[in-house]
Amino acid sequence: MDRRNFMLSGAALSAAMAFAPAAARTPKARPLTFDAMGEVRFEYDAALIGEMRASGLDAIAVTLCDPKVYEGQAYEEAIQAVLDHDAHITAHPELFRKATSVADIDLARKNGQIALFYLFQNSTQFGRDLDNIDLFHKLGVRSAQITYNEQNWAGAGCKELGANGLTHFGRDMVARMNERRMLIDLSHANMQTMGDTIAASKSPVIVSHTACMAVHSNIRNTTDANLRLLADRGGVAGICQMRPFLTTKRADALPEYFRHIDHAVKVMGTDHVAIGSDRDHRVVEMTDAYVAELKREEGANFNEADWPLFINELNGPRRMEVVWDGVRKLGYPEGVVEKIMGANLHRIYQEVIG
Repeated sequence: MDRRNFMLSGAALSAAMAFAPAAARTPKARPLTFDAMGEVRFEYDAALIGEMRASGLDAIAVTLCDPKVYEGQAYEEAIQAVLDHDAHITAHPELFRKATSVADIDLARKNGQIALFYLFQNSTQFGRDLDNIDLFHKLGVRSAQITYNEQNWAGAGCKELGANGLTHFGRDMVARMNERRMLIDLSHANMQTMGDTIAASKSPVIVSHTACMAVHSNIRNTTDANLRLLADRGGVAGICQMRPFLTTKRADALPEYFRHIDHAVKVMGTDHVAIGSDRDHRVVEMTDAYVAELKREEGANFNEADWPLFINELNGPRRMEVVWDGVRKLGYPEGVVEKIMGANLHRIYQEVIG
């Protein structure tokens, strides 16, 4: 078909669509919004969840329990957290769906729910018994970090002294998680453990909530070398919304967030960058009560100099609308925007978890 006939046929098709009955038109489904790691607290009420859903949020990986505990306490708290989250979802079926596969995302979207994937931010709940990976997988847990800031049996966290990496036990853990199709998360790992794990894993891995060391130096951020290695092996990095990891600015901090996203895309390519907010969905006010809550939750990690942890424009349940708008303003094609906002996570979850 020559260009003229192609244009004419396109015009005819457009005219036909304009006069087609409404029932004959198939509306385009809204694009997927998937948060690689964020909060869904039990105290969130239906109105707040409704605002999150209205902002576009379809799926999110949630941290089940405190990652700062070890040995028997870590195991017991992890079991209880699974039971508590299961009970909460069961009590609110109109709001949530427990997600153990990407098929649950589609079902949640169809039913107006948010799909919740279970994540541990450490591997201490497994102890030194790899069969616990099997146990928690059967309970519906689909992702776990290797470390959380410090050294454990598997590897070294980002706050550990020296340059220790993935241990022999950690390599066995990686192999078992691969076998069980559990997504390995390298957030909070040091760069050696991160690089070792990316190389050791037979499946792509994720750094669900981080930022770019080259844009802003912070111990929780990831070097360009590891971002490239992650992408080369099919992995994904979720760019977080924790202000201290992004910038020292308190005013006009929002552009800095999008600088990290843009840098990650330039380093990793468009198929490997996602959103991993690591943030509360409430409208947070820096009251004495909230600061006390932070101190209880963060313990030794609490640093008053980091206040506030949030960026003003991303403080509240509709923040994903702000993120969609900001990523579009970076000038990417719409298909790339949709990858960053959800499709890249859908791809790695499909490939690893199924």
